[in-house]
Amino acid sequence: MGQPTNTFDTYDAKGIREDLANVIYNISPEETPFMSNIGKGTAKSTYFEWQEDALAAASLSNAQIEGDDAIAVEPTPTVRMGNYTQISRKTVSVSGSLEAVDKAGRKSEMAYQMAKSASELKRDMELTMVSGQAAVAGNSSTARKSAGLGAFLRTNTDNGATATEPTLSGTTSGYPNAAAGAGTPRAWSETILKNVQAKVWANGGNAKMLLVGSTLKQKASAFPGIAAQRYNASGAKQSTIVGAADIYVTDFGNLEIVPSRFIAADVAYHIDTSMASVCFLRPFEKINLAKTGDADRMLLVTEWGLKVHNEKAHGVARDLT
Repeated sequence: MGQPTNTFDTYDAKGIREDLANVIYNISPEETPFMSNIGKGTAKSTYFEWQEDALAAASLSNAQIEGDDAIAVEPTPTVRMGNYTQISRKTVSVSGSLEAVDKAGRKSEMAYQMAKSASELKRDMELTMVSGQAAVAGNSSTARKSAGLGAFLRTNTDNGATATEPTLSGTTSGYPNAAAGAGTPRAWSETILKNVQAKVWANGGNAKMLLVGSTLKQKASAFPGIAAQRYNASGAKQSTIVGAADIYVTDFGNLEIVPSRFIAADVAYHIDTSMASVCFLRPFEKINLAKTGDADRMLLVTEWGLKVHNEKAHGVARDLT
């Protein structure tokens, strides 16, 4: 039986709100494992500095004559390192009409776009920090740039043939002024992983995070010796086979293998997260911009730079496939 004549139904009605889910599903990756795990600090200038130091080498000859006079040993001076701060920002402009209309998934378009911009800004910072780019001092026509982690790492490295290490503005001090030069690509292996980890340990580091891209993460899971690695479990629990390679047990400590969407595909970083930090000259700030028409504008801005406390605490394998 059909509906009565002149019944007003949903097929004829106009203005019915769409069945649009009241949640916005944003698939853009927001994970920032490097930035989220390192420390946070402050910068006092657009060029900020810190000092690196190391213990003297252990000596077999430190045996003294009884009653001998104490003679001071000439100390080794600290090394001054530095980096430049980088201004990162996002600008949002929302018309008065868009802010006023009823919207699905959010009450305020401005608030939603600012929250989205904050996530995008963190991703931009993560990409820069795990890159190998050199620092840029900047001028009135060129933006300053913070050096990425890869530009600091010169000691505990394993590179392809013909590769060159990054350089510093003062040869052995200063800021990274040139990125590493690419070498001959070669397959990543457990031998390379163990070599870098051993170098970090020998130089006093304690790297516990291995940051890699998706391809190398899958390769790590297939390393020949990974299934033989086990944890010793306490009590009555059985030991656990580490088959997914989220944890790789080395002779020099356990490495948590962390995938990154922003790291270069041919790089593997061995990171001591306690020995790096992001330093802010200006923390994240929302600024209402001048209104020039029927739209509201807001600026989200921060000024920051990467501080690598001592590059010998970290390691890197480059030119990997």
